[in-house]
Amino acid sequence: MPAALCASRANAPAAALPAPDVPLTERTPRLDSVDAVQEAMERCAYVADRDLATCVFLAMKLDRPLFLEGETGVGKTEIAKVLSSILDAEMIRLQCYEGLDVSTAVYEWNYARQILRIRMLEAAGEAHAGADIFTREFLLARPLLQAIDPAVTRRRVLLVDELDRADEEFEAFLLEALSDFQVTVPEIGTFKASEPPVVVITSNRTREVHDALKRRCLYHWIDFPDLDKELRIVRRRVPEAAAALSAQVVAFVQELRSRELYKRPGVAETLDWLHALRALSERELAADVVERTLGVLLKYQDDVQSVRPAVPGLIEQARASA
Repeated sequence: MPAALCASRANAPAAALPAPDVPLTERTPRLDSVDAVQEAMERCAYVADRDLATCVFLAMKLDRPLFLEGETGVGKTEIAKVLSSILDAEMIRLQCYEGLDVSTAVYEWNYARQILRIRMLEAAGEAHAGADIFTREFLLARPLLQAIDPAVTRRRVLLVDELDRADEEFEAFLLEALSDFQVTVPEIGTFKASEPPVVVITSNRTREVHDALKRRCLYHWIDFPDLDKELRIVRRRVPEAAAALSAQVVAFVQELRSRELYKRPGVAETLDWLHALRALSERELAADVVERTLGVLLKYQDDVQSVRPAVPGLIEQARASA
């Protein structure tokens, strides 16, 4: 940190937390029953079973984070997007990764702007030792601080995506921040949410998340859907696809998941593959097209090589199941 900034920070007077001029918005009413939640998610083309709808309802009713675990591509992240749409709320996404720290997740100071203020004071012949450059004006809010900013009264949805990719140290910090929905900025004060955000935390279970965090959340495991449910999802999300093609695609993917693969395709891959086949003007599965488009479903060469010889048989099974 530049010496001028260090000196200014040391001499900065204590300041009350300012309230920025943010227009007030009417608080979005919560959905009042599990049925209402399930129906609202269905209207947003998300096929949710009763257990999941119950967890979502309770998370909003009790102001508790919703912790979702499951394989990649089964719709965990999509739940936050759907809730944002249902509640007409801003979705704030914190994508986790190894090495994630407070300056990326919570806040950092706009050093360039602070230095500019000091240079302007120097140019004007004014002393900068007492300049208050650690105020809200110079604060860069990152996702966690944006989600609990007390100046914003509109409902927010905070998505903490793939928490299992972050370090355990950050997980511990997140636990503290979400316990009371507040974050302290030493130079300014404590930010405490006036309206707790709806928090959705996802994990692909590449490592175990600590029990202390799970205990403060409502937990739900999202598994791969069965054939009937996945077909409902596909028809809701890609209604323009030919009925025969949709049924065959779902049956083909269901059969793939029963095989020994390094990475089984999720619902996201099913939808991507259906879009790809439609882009190729296909109305039914054909062996040559399936072989050329396996890379949409499977993301590892070993899986592609093991599946390719079995494609004709898989297509026959898919047609029979459809």
